[in-house]
Amino acid sequence: MSPHPATTMPAVAYRSSLPIDDPASLEDVELPVPEPAPHDLLVRVAAVAVNPVDYKVRQNADPGGEPRVLGWDAAGTVVGVGDRVTLFRPGDEVYYAGALDRPGANSRFHVVDERLVGPKPATLSHTEAAALPLTSLTAWEGLFERLGLQHGVLAPSGTLLVTAAAGGVGAIVTQLARALTGLTVIGTASRPESAEFARRMGAHHVVDHRQALVPQLAQVAPEGVDHVFGTAGTDRHLAAYAEVLNPFGQIVAIDDFDALDVGALKAKSISFHWEFMYTRSMFRTPDQVMQHRILTEVARLVDAGLISTTATQDLGPINAANLRAAHRVLESGTAIGKTTLTGF
Repeated sequence: MSPHPATTMPAVAYRSSLPIDDPASLEDVELPVPEPAPHDLLVRVAAVAVNPVDYKVRQNADPGGEPRVLGWDAAGTVVGVGDRVTLFRPGDEVYYAGALDRPGANSRFHVVDERLVGPKPATLSHTEAAALPLTSLTAWEGLFERLGLQHGVLAPSGTLLVTAAAGGVGAIVTQLARALTGLTVIGTASRPESAEFARRMGAHHVVDHRQALVPQLAQVAPEGVDHVFGTAGTDRHLAAYAEVLNPFGQIVAIDDFDALDVGALKAKSISFHWEFMYTRSMFRTPDQVMQHRILTEVARLVDAGLISTTATQDLGPINAANLRAAHRVLESGTAIGKTTLTGF
């Protein structure tokens, strides 16, 4: 690997699961600079974005007093490589979401398997790029792998319903569906500002997920819905989906809930899929490099002007106080687009 002068680095970590208003819920710490394994890149982190997974891990996975670093969206520059790395070299600018079962990227230096990394879009700043990896991977895998939608020459027609289309994932699902398929995209949003953002991301129609969905969808999709990308409220809305989906329709969901009455989907042979973009890294699947390929293609689409960043607010340097503020934004459930932090 290439040498770098530092042996320790600033990072932000938590030692126990505490409410975000507790100053100890996220703390500034100094940690050893990690050494890259054979397939790893050592990245100097320039910017990060915050996702719901950050606060869910912080709330539910108590590290028992040891410092655990969160953060699974990053952009930066490669400063070192493991001895089996072939896709990148020092000096390359990259973006990635990494692996949930390894330390996160809220640190000045970070190691990540090269197969999970893409070249940073050339037309974006590190901050703008950091907003994209986790949501782009989730959206791409959900649309084109779980739902099996074709894109390009074989782009499907029909109707796609995207819940919380102004959220991090919903905004990228909407953009990818508009750019790469012939689907009519219906987004859900409950506030004027989130509805406006969903339209800016490419939604043809926007309905209010706080109101009854069936009559609203009857107005904008009188011939029914073919696909649902559920980012929130899947358990609450399942009966509505069963009613509005056409026979052989499909649902892909990413949200968390205790139970789901999928029996309601049988009569129409509606299929239900889970999408969890950490499955590949968590189970070390043979096709982990697909995430490199997806992020490379997303970067190409960004640089071609077909996809835009969903970064909407930057809270300043990567430190504990600013990350606590970012967690508060996400825990409120009112975030539009992505919240980022830049530099140390």
